[in-house]
Amino acid sequence: MLVLLPPSETKRDGGAGSSLDLSALSFPELLHARREVLAATRMLADDAATMAEALKLGPSQHGEVLRNRTLAQSPTMPALERYTGVLYDALGASSMSEAERAFAAEHVVIHSALFGLIGAGDHIPAYRLSHNSRLPLAPLKATWREPLSEVLSASRGLVLDLRSEAYVALGAAPEDAYYLRVVAEDDSGRRRALNHFNKKGKGEFVRELIHARIDHADVRSLLVWSDAAGVPLRLGKPGELELLVER
Repeated sequence: MLVLLPPSETKRDGGAGSSLDLSALSFPELLHARREVLAATRMLADDAATMAEALKLGPSQHGEVLRNRTLAQSPTMPALERYTGVLYDALGASSMSEAERAFAAEHVVIHSALFGLIGAGDHIPAYRLSHNSRLPLAPLKATWREPLSEVLSASRGLVLDLRSEAYVALGAAPEDAYYLRVVAEDDSGRRRALNHFNKKGKGEFVRELIHARIDHADVRSLLVWSDAAGVPLRLGKPGELELLVER
């Protein structure tokens, strides 16, 4: 089973790990593209004003530019701890047991605009780059789409895609993957997609998956587990799953 998560714009500072080692990241097939994007990001960071414009940063966010300038020297920490925000707060990496961390490292993958696909346990520095950032090279979509799609197409077993559509555009999941939608029922019982509670629902769902530590081979196994665990999950449109949360 492979669980694909979106990144977060916000990231925790610091880290106890040594500096970035691209060759140590999961999915070594992406090394060439990673080097290209990393070099372009560091080059752009030499000009603070240009980088701020490319990343759509305001005057109070100058620290984000400094992060990109020191990417090669900054301390690292596991990706699951580096990212913050609603989804990752709901995941609660800091409270995971060692067994849960090991399961997450094997089955949870985060889609980074800078590094491509990275394992939850991969050590990365703090950085700032988004799916729509403008770098002095080909658009990120052109750089990432083919290698990411190739890596994902080679995956085996159940693939759950929790990414936003913007990141899906940077690298499509296999045709037999399942895209997770977070929905709520209105007063008439109709299910509608949510925005505000979307990230929180996804984070809580993945936390339940990690806590159970079951490597689901297919969607049937996942649905049997979710029913027994009281997780309100069901099949939606073809290739989609619906997670019901309260508004």
